[in-house]
Amino acid sequence: MGAAYFYHLMRRSVDAALTELLARSLERDWRVQVRCGDASRIEWWDQKLWLGPEDGFLPHGIAGGTHDTHQPVLLTTATDAPVDRAVLLAVDGARITSQDIAATDRACLLFAAADEDAVQMARDQWRDLTKIGTAAQYWSDEGGRWEMKAERAAVSGLD
Repeated sequence: MGAAYFYHLMRRSVDAALTELLARSLERDWRVQVRCGDASRIEWWDQKLWLGPEDGFLPHGIAGGTHDTHQPVLLTTATDAPVDRAVLLAVDGARITSQDIAATDRACLLFAAADEDAVQMARDQWRDLTKIGTAAQYWSDEGGRWEMKAERAAVSGLD
């Protein structure tokens, strides 16, 4: 059973934070699913990952291909829990669920401070997930580097 990680982006853009978290995940040999809340953004993310970072390459694919199981990073809008993925990174209004947390080591929600709807959705998700006993951490880059601002331990036996 994993945990929920909330990344409140005060200084970084969502694409910069996603690129950073993907690079860190791949360094650890973690397989990642990037869940997009908007299908029209899949192609945008695909191009963004092909073009950066400048000093490296982020190998990835778009879900639905014949080689999905071989992709270290898989872009999708699918809402079913990731299979054989250590990490789920949710962007563009995608949600994380308790099933995602059960299926991964880390289910992460990235949201920009400037997007009030995304901030409210993150608050709602934090409340709902911690209410059912999910372990969760809230991180912010407000000071220029990642700082954990809040943490809730997992609580078993809650319904």
